[in-house]
Amino acid sequence: MNGRQRLPGQRPLLRTLLVAAGWTVVALGGTFALDPFRNYQLALVAAYLCATAGLTVLVGATGQLSLGHAALMAVGGYGFALTTNALPFGGIPAFVLALLVGALASAVVGLLLGLAAARLSGPYLAGLTLAVVVALPAVASTWSTALHGDQGVQIPFEGVPDALRRVVALEQWQAMVAVVVTAAVVTGLTVLRGGRFGLRMLAVRDDEVAARLSGIPAGRVKVLAFTASSVAAGVGGGVLCFVAQAVSPGAYTVGFSLLLVVAVVIGGLGSILGAALGSVVIVLLPWLIGRLTSSLPADAAQRLDGNLAVLVFGLLLITVMAVAPHGLHGALVARRRRTSRRPTGDGPRPTEEPAPRKVLVPTEEQR
Repeated sequence: MNGRQRLPGQRPLLRTLLVAAGWTVVALGGTFALDPFRNYQLALVAAYLCATAGLTVLVGATGQLSLGHAALMAVGGYGFALTTNALPFGGIPAFVLALLVGALASAVVGLLLGLAAARLSGPYLAGLTLAVVVALPAVASTWSTALHGDQGVQIPFEGVPDALRRVVALEQWQAMVAVVVTAAVVTGLTVLRGGRFGLRMLAVRDDEVAARLSGIPAGRVKVLAFTASSVAAGVGGGVLCFVAQAVSPGAYTVGFSLLLVVAVVIGGLGSILGAALGSVVIVLLPWLIGRLTSSLPADAAQRLDGNLAVLVFGLLLITVMAVAPHGLHGALVARRRRTSRRPTGDGPRPTEEPAPRKVLVPTEEQR
């Protein structure tokens, strides 16, 4: 057999890359069919997908619950903004360099959290990550000289490149950039989860003691998984800063961090497609609720502003968990399996017993 043997559960790399390239081309082509506001929403979905994809791999593959991915997105956003303001040049090279710096800053913070996560589990780990989000405004106020406190950091306006200015609008260009960056992040996470390291993460999640006895360094696997998830969240924060042209601690609150977890649970833990579905939900649902409340009287709209969205998300989460415990992706997979098992009408039905076969017993003379 030529090459290395692929282990059970591993996915072929070439197929993963081709599928990612195909979906990326479809998403880029879809930007030409959307109006500017829809392209802006698509860019938001792409930015959130970076964080939710990393979070669903972390929770679904290793069982580590993080409530602080909003803070990791903020670290990536601040790294992107500060680097962009410090660079003497602009354009795509500045964007790539600033995005790498933001991802590196998130990786460092994620590594520190991962070292603590290797010794903690359950509510202790969730409490630690939640404390990071709670401390974010205090950190921004303490380092107000660089982070500008509650006002945040703004970046210089960067329009569409000259070569595309007559063809692509600003919102479409931002959506295209967000789609390409998110495609790279999601593809990297898919390859990571579908390879040998993904099998190690599953082994640690299912039985950490058995994994250690099998020679798998469980602590190292947890730290690396948390770091990879943090890098994805940091890239999402950088993309969000690129789209919003600013970053501030008010955009990365405890509520937003919990909303990322809700998106992962609604979409389906451990599923990249589920993370995408959850990201679409947390972008479109508040917009739909805002459209609904805007038609109400001013007094009622002011009272429902923010509160109605929390109520709807809570009811949606309860409904999805009651109807589809494995999330929207799990419901789609279950429906596909039921459809594939449905009889087509040709041949005997699965419930019918096949006709008994006739067994010819040789006679004495034939023996």
